[in-house]
Amino acid sequence: MNRAGRILALVLLVAAAFALSLVAGKQWLPWDSPAASAIFVELRLPRAALGALLGAMLGLSGAVLQGFLRNPLADPGVLGVSSSGALGAVFVILYVGASGLALFAGAMAGALVALLVLMALTWRGADAVAFILAGTVLSSLTGALTAFLIAIAPNPYAVAGVLDWLMGALTDRGLADLARAAPFLVASIVLLAFTGRALDALSLGEAAARSLGIRVDRLQWLVMVGTGAGVGAGVAATGVIGFVGLVVPHLLRPLFGHRPSDLLLPSALGGAALVLVADSLCRLAPGAAEVRLGVAMALIGAPFFLMLLLRRRGQAWI
Repeated sequence: MNRAGRILALVLLVAAAFALSLVAGKQWLPWDSPAASAIFVELRLPRAALGALLGAMLGLSGAVLQGFLRNPLADPGVLGVSSSGALGAVFVILYVGASGLALFAGAMAGALVALLVLMALTWRGADAVAFILAGTVLSSLTGALTAFLIAIAPNPYAVAGVLDWLMGALTDRGLADLARAAPFLVASIVLLAFTGRALDALSLGEAAARSLGIRVDRLQWLVMVGTGAGVGAGVAATGVIGFVGLVVPHLLRPLFGHRPSDLLLPSALGGAALVLVADSLCRLAPGAAEVRLGVAMALIGAPFFLMLLLRRRGQAWI
């Protein structure tokens, strides 16, 4: 099957996963039931749309970061934006006691602060090592601050809500959540989609990329803003959902090749399909409550990450 055929197969997979997300659950939703229209419009359709956009953004940002950093283990979480967004949301939940728009604003504010700090730490140059180190430091710091806020929380009952939110889920997400997150997710996808040519040149090395007319510093800012806006909105809307950006490019690279530009569209489609299918399986899992999507993705992604590490170590021994 050629590239066009594989792309078409991914599109059909996303369509099938979207349809499954609309009907799957503890109670299956019949297509021809008038009584199900309210559930369909207010819950299932926004949840599926949010899951598709979030998955597309995470898959695409993972492929872009792996191309930009020239590191197959790179993931959107490397920027520290997700942990910073989580810090903002936790502060709102514990110390403001609000949800909805206030929670979204708090998480986006945390993501924005992370972006500003990251830009301040890396503005002198586009060094990939400095980029990774800055993101790692930021992620560690905000993670520690989140744990500190939870430890000194004045209301112990609110801590349970914080932990539940941090696990990440699409549960009970409606039209309001979709309306708040969709503009940022779409903007992120659009920005990152224009990085393909520059990433191809960068795969030859920074010196070669500059000789081809690529402004590496501009590319770095585009990657930071595109990934930061999307990841921040995703965390604000659903909580922390990881590993999508790591897993999807690796699964699709044998089918679409190693050139970064060839992997961007497939990774977006693959990310959307993965999140939609995983969310449907979370609803179908036995038990009274739904399994959290963030937990399910960690159960999938952690062994996958370990497998990649072992494979790279095995290659190093040869």
